[in-house]
Order: sequence, then structure tokens, then C-alpha cells
Amino acid sequence: MGAKMLAFVAKSNTGKTTLLEKLIRELKGRGYRIGAIKHDAHRFEIDHPGKDSYRLTAAGADSMLITSSDQLALVKKHETSPSLEQLIETYFSDVDIVLTEGFKMSPIPKIELHRQERSATLICRGEQNDPMLIAVASDEPLDLDVPVLNLNDAIAIADFVEMRFLKN
Repeated sequence: MGAKMLAFVAKSNTGKTTLLEKLIRELKGRGYRIGAIKHDAHRFEIDHPGKDSYRLTAAGADSMLITSSDQLALVKKHETSPSLEQLIETYFSDVDIVLTEGFKMSPIPKIELHRQERSATLICRGEQNDPMLIAVASDEPLDLDVPVLNLNDAIAIADFVEMRFLKN
């Protein structure tokens, strides 16, 4: 079996990246190996004009990997985005859990972030009822069929993730 997966979903500007930064630090401090995947609905460039690696990709390389003594980066062209399962199987065999940002429609367990000032509605308990929702991290009390965690308590959220995914 591959790494366990958990998606963090929310409307934009709710604080997904900020919470994931805190969770990754907390879970790393507890000795876990953590992977992270950010879904970008827009096109992005990870390489920049003028760099040798960019020149190789611009010349037509379908895959270009740059490596150093402590890290590597892979730029791989594709016609369609690989599935989350394919990404995890290919790139994350060395971690205990992969935390994703985005992937609202993926069939993996999700924690939805909710900020009262941002929106009155939820993605996974609104127009649709996503059966993969396992919790909501909110800054206000909510009456839901899943646990409601304190959005501002990253340690409690890390405890929940650890008990649900890593301590078995």
C-alpha cells in the first residue's frame, strides 16, 4: 500500500497553505515523513528563462530533472494531469502521509477549512454532500455530521490527523 492521503479543501483565501505549513512542521516534529501536493487550477512555471534547466525544457525535453546534493526538481510535460493516485504512487513512496491542498473533487478523505468571514457555506456540506469529508476545521461552531475542529489550533488538527491516519 502507498502513502496515506488527506486533502485540505476550502474556498480561496481561507488559509489552506498557512494551516498546511503549521501541520507539516508539527507532524515532522513528531517524526513523520510528510509529502505535500498543491493543486494549481491555473498554468504555472516552476522554471525561469535564462536558467540552464529552462533552456533544456524550452528546447523540447519532455522531462527535465535538476538535482543537487540535497534536493531535486522534475519538470515533466503531459497532455492531461495525472491522477492523484498516480502522482502518489510515482513520487511519494518514501512518506507516511501526503497532504494535498485543493483536489476538491478527488475521492480521498478531506478536511474542509471554514472561515466565518470568508463564507457562510461549505463546499462538502452544501449543494453536494461529499462522503469523503472526515472533518471541518472552522473558526465558528458548526452543527455537522463530522467532527468540527478549531481552525486556529494546528496542534489539535495534527492530533486528529495522527490518530486517524498515522497511529494504526
